[in-house]
Amino acid sequence: MTSFSRTSLSDFALLSAFTVESASKFMMQLRTASNSPLRAFAAFGICLGLASSSRASSPATDVLTLSKRVDRHYNALHTLQSEFVEKYTGNGIDRTESGTLWIKRPGRMRWEYREPRAKLFITDGKTAWFYAPGDQQARSTPSRKLDDLRSPLAYLLGRAKLERVFEGLALANDVPPETPGNIVLQGKPRGLAGHLARVLLEVTPEGRIDRIVAEGQDDSVTEYRFLASKEDGAIPDEQFRFVPPAGVQVVTGGLDQ
Repeated sequence: MTSFSRTSLSDFALLSAFTVESASKFMMQLRTASNSPLRAFAAFGICLGLASSSRASSPATDVLTLSKRVDRHYNALHTLQSEFVEKYTGNGIDRTESGTLWIKRPGRMRWEYREPRAKLFITDGKTAWFYAPGDQQARSTPSRKLDDLRSPLAYLLGRAKLERVFEGLALANDVPPETPGNIVLQGKPRGLAGHLARVLLEVTPEGRIDRIVAEGQDDSVTEYRFLASKEDGAIPDEQFRFVPPAGVQVVTGGLDQ
């Protein structure tokens, strides 16, 4: 499984005059003329000058508009459920895993991996656990000490502020979105500059995060793709509680895998 120390998450910014919908149309036109190589936040920065027929907009304004839209989207949610695909490449490893993610306000999160091997990453907002069925050990650490790309997702619900999570939040102009019409942003998660070169976020025009790509200082790349999301469905609190099975030793102090 991906090391929890390799990656961390993101935060977006403020609102401006022109709409993301018009920006997306403009982006699609520009992409036919210039093709760029990466994956998460890039295309939105090209959307300048759409605020009105006579007034141009700045790249900074575009970033603020999109980040505020993301903030509003997640601030309005109480729960989120999504299928996910995680891909890790680096250090001679090429691995793909998948499962289901549940998030519930405040700060609760459950990543249940099914393929290729069952394992669980879970936090109730105070303590985070990692356990793979059949292992003789379960690992735990205080949630506040997590430095993993997944952990900030739990805090998007109810208090999202991407500009506070990411340093140098900007348009990733070298990265086309995988889904036409989406926008790609880039930044460095605060406190993880030593681990990550940058994080890319692919965002829908409505402000939903569809994909996260973390590029490590060691040239590793971790990607999370979110599919079939369900918002504000009922999720019982028990989903975020973990009790180590009988006979399993609990190891504290870190979740590196």
